[in-house]
Amino acid sequence: MLLSRLAETSRALAATRSRNAKRDCLANVLTEATADDVEIAVSYLGGSLRQRRTGVGWRSLQELPSPAEQATLAVVDVDAAFEQIAALSGAGSASARTASVTELFGRATKAEQEFLVALIAGELRQGALDALVQEGLAKAFDVPVATIRRAAMLLSSTTAAARILLSEGVGGLDAVGLRVGTGVQPMLAASAPTPSTALERTGLPALVDHKLDGIRIQVHRDGDEVRIFTRSLDEITERLPEVAKSVRALPATTLVLDGEVLAVRSDGRPEKFQVIASRTASSADVPGVSERTPLRPYFFDLLHVDGRDLLTRPLTERIAEMSALLPASLIVPRAEVATAAAAEEVFAGAVRAGYEGVVLKSLSSEYSAGRRDPAWVKVKPRQTFDLVVTAVEWGHGRRQGWLSNLHLAARDEESGELIMLGKTFKGMTDEMLAWQTETFLELEERRTAHVVYVRPTVVVEIACDGLQNSVRYPGGVALRFARVLRYRPDKSASEADTLQTVKALAVG
Repeated sequence: MLLSRLAETSRALAATRSRNAKRDCLANVLTEATADDVEIAVSYLGGSLRQRRTGVGWRSLQELPSPAEQATLAVVDVDAAFEQIAALSGAGSASARTASVTELFGRATKAEQEFLVALIAGELRQGALDALVQEGLAKAFDVPVATIRRAAMLLSSTTAAARILLSEGVGGLDAVGLRVGTGVQPMLAASAPTPSTALERTGLPALVDHKLDGIRIQVHRDGDEVRIFTRSLDEITERLPEVAKSVRALPATTLVLDGEVLAVRSDGRPEKFQVIASRTASSADVPGVSERTPLRPYFFDLLHVDGRDLLTRPLTERIAEMSALLPASLIVPRAEVATAAAAEEVFAGAVRAGYEGVVLKSLSSEYSAGRRDPAWVKVKPRQTFDLVVTAVEWGHGRRQGWLSNLHLAARDEESGELIMLGKTFKGMTDEMLAWQTETFLELEERRTAHVVYVRPTVVVEIACDGLQNSVRYPGGVALRFARVLRYRPDKSASEADTLQTVKALAVG
């Protein structure tokens, strides 16, 4: 398959807002894929390269060679080139990388160059997210989309599911199970404004977990080998030796646990999120920082133990197995409640103790890997949303010279477009202003006299007093009294709240 075919499809996807039209467009091109290039095609149409890191920066793409006149570049050759580029390291690697990028882009047409730049930058604005690519695969090969989604979640990869589909058919997808050592896309919680509202979804009795303001982890153990993944399935095992040690001490041979890591202050209250995020993000002096800022794991689910997958078992069985296997010190604070009043009491106690809120869970629920499922509902004491920054305005007065006022957006589930919901310059410390000025200038795409438009890759957590109707913004609603709580380096733009989620939660 030629790269030009994918570039052409990307333009067609961007030209329509219809989800069905996007699905059909994806299906048409995926029927042309072969076993050799289907993984590459699926990855590129989903908006990303197969290589997680290439070392190719945005600024290095500002001066490209003259484009080729005719399309001759095959996707397998592009993938091989990026694989070679990603492997470069050591002395002379920067110049070798530049030469390889120049050679690759010199073989691409203008449309292909634009497509590749967007892929490298993570900025393919076509409204085709992973879920939509899965729908396209399902239609292309006449397979239930639920079958593809299940396999992709367990393999942590739609591309891997596509390869199995082409080589083994639907039977191969059905045979996919949880693999110890391979990260599973985590189950996510829906949101509600109060515990009572949450219970309308979970029912009673329910489990109420304290909501930890830490870093989500998934821990796999196979004998003495332990692997630790973040919510985005990046491996951080080497950064968390204390977590690996505690899991190796458990009386089991194989395990998959879902939880979070926290740093706990001397008074027993959770440390600030920024402290935890900084610790888990750094690979420098791990023994030293482990001693200065030890992290403690708190697990809230068990997905596998000693050869038995528990994903489809009800939560009651999973927590019973956890309680028998793990010491109480490794389990998130939790309580089973039979009334709404009891749930409200647990919520109030969690907030008083310094936790972020609670997560209410249906006792009969399965583990819905990769989905935001109403069987889990989070409740916080204030209304917050994770939104994407699309632009930043220069500040005035004391903030002169700093990027200050954030443009905030949520993605429309139907069109895939980012819809602006408002702006805010509130809640920012001087340290935050300095950080975001440096960060967003690195992400700059274009600017006017007062506004710097940026690649929409940064997620920020916003507190607000609800929504109000607005004719000014395209979504018809705007944030009321929005203020910044923190940036979320642990979340990608695809994990931010959608427009539909924001509207539903604001209505309550």
